[in-house]
Amino acid sequence: MRHAKPRRALWRTKIGSAFVSAAAVGVTAISLIAAAPAHSSEKITSAPARAVALAAPAHPRQAHPAPQVPVPGKGISTALTTKAQWVPSANDALKLAISQVGVTEDANGGGTKFQQWFVSSPWAERGVQRDGGSVGDYANANWCDMFVSWVGDQLGVKGMGVDAFTPTHAQWFKDQGRWGHTPTPGAVVFYSWSGSDSIDDIDHVGMVIKDNHDGTIQTVEGNTDNAVKIRTRNTSAVVGYGYPQYAPAAT
Repeated sequence: MRHAKPRRALWRTKIGSAFVSAAAVGVTAISLIAAAPAHSSEKITSAPARAVALAAPAHPRQAHPAPQVPVPGKGISTALTTKAQWVPSANDALKLAISQVGVTEDANGGGTKFQQWFVSSPWAERGVQRDGGSVGDYANANWCDMFVSWVGDQLGVKGMGVDAFTPTHAQWFKDQGRWGHTPTPGAVVFYSWSGSDSIDDIDHVGMVIKDNHDGTIQTVEGNTDNAVKIRTRNTSAVVGYGYPQYAPAAT
């Protein structure tokens, strides 16, 4: 996995665990996202998508309105738009995410539908205004957070947020009152490979499939070994979890 590496002003900030700028890294840091190699001591295993069992979602606190919440209904398929009150569940989000397992980037670190979507979205321009560089820089930037954001956008998930820089995305969840430390299905999980509990030190992001109740979680992640894969991660690397606003579980 690599961290985002746009070519001009965005080089000034921390990009993954491999690059650290002279400026202090914070929620306003100039950078892109999100994927860095884990330490060799970190437990990482892959599992086939068909073996994944989806569990019921949690019920996090109500989010405060914020401009980064995707517009409800944006990206929903024609079949779903006929259901005016349809609200995606955690299972819906995970099924879509898992269906992308096997998608890989090209030799330049780009070419994924997630990067292409982000470049064409208003969020890319917002990122440039905040971080510098140009919209085109996102085309070959690291895309783990673009993947998570894409899932939320395709289903119109409220309270998911959109970003390409993981510390800023995590801080957004915290600011919305949708941040915590319990791994629930569909939660957005943020990692620091150093074991830090600081949002400023976040390196990578994915989505929780389930808590294994043995100190590990099963996840689906983009830009992990340059692809979308299912992983088993030690919770010692987790900084925290963001909780989108999903529909209640079916009874």
